[in-house]
Amino acid sequence: MNQAKYCKDLLRKFEMDKCKLISTPFSTSCHLDHDEVGISIDETKYRGLIGSLLYLSASRPDIMFAVCMCAQFQSAPKESHFNAVKRILKYLQGTEEVGLWYLGKISLSLTGYSDSDFAGCKIDRKSTSCHLLG
Repeated sequence: MNQAKYCKDLLRKFEMDKCKLISTPFSTSCHLDHDEVGISIDETKYRGLIGSLLYLSASRPDIMFAVCMCAQFQSAPKESHFNAVKRILKYLQGTEEVGLWYLGKISLSLTGYSDSDFAGCKIDRKSTSCHLLG
């Protein structure tokens, strides 16, 4: 199950279909915050882009974390937040065909993990958890 056509259309819609490729959707050195002094951008465009990426993440768990981090700033997005979203689009440019593969006759198990940094997120003080199916 992949959404290659949707991904290509999304890149074309936001004029990122000829962008440079990046190998990861989110930088390990990037720490998004509210960026009170940053340059404001159009909320409608940002929200539309986040909504499109959330829809795409149903079959692309590799972008889920990055999209959710960027989705936290939909009420007052700044240029730094938009740059993080553009990084996700650059990642998608090189991985359009990635998707999920389910075999018909296997039993699935659900495993959950939680971080141990005791709500180390500086923005909302929430912990991160991960659930794996398969």
